[in-house]
Amino acid sequence: MSRTPSASVSASGEDNTPDTNTRSGDPQRIIWDDSRMETSYSNVCNVLGSREEITLLFGANQAWHAGQKEVKVMLSDRIVLNPHAAKRLGVLLERVLKEYESRFGELKTDA
Repeated sequence: MSRTPSASVSASGEDNTPDTNTRSGDPQRIIWDDSRMETSYSNVCNVLGSREEITLLFGANQAWHAGQKEVKVMLSDRIVLNPHAAKRLGVLLERVLKEYESRFGELKTDA
């Protein structure tokens, strides 16, 4: 399908609310095809933005000892989103993190 996922998608990838096709008013079911999906681990993320796109950079921190003067981050993945998709991602992340913190306690960050 050419449609991007809506903010009604759960963390497990299930669509909780059927979308409505604006022409016919019939519910539209989103099918998630993970047959070509790859998984990678990241403990570092950075975000860059311009008027046209938001870029997410993911990688792994290679510093294992506190107090190192230089920290090397091996970037592994770059995700480029249009601003609308980035906004939906932000809404989804906020929702999932609120649920996580209600179960396991507040997450503290340096940022």
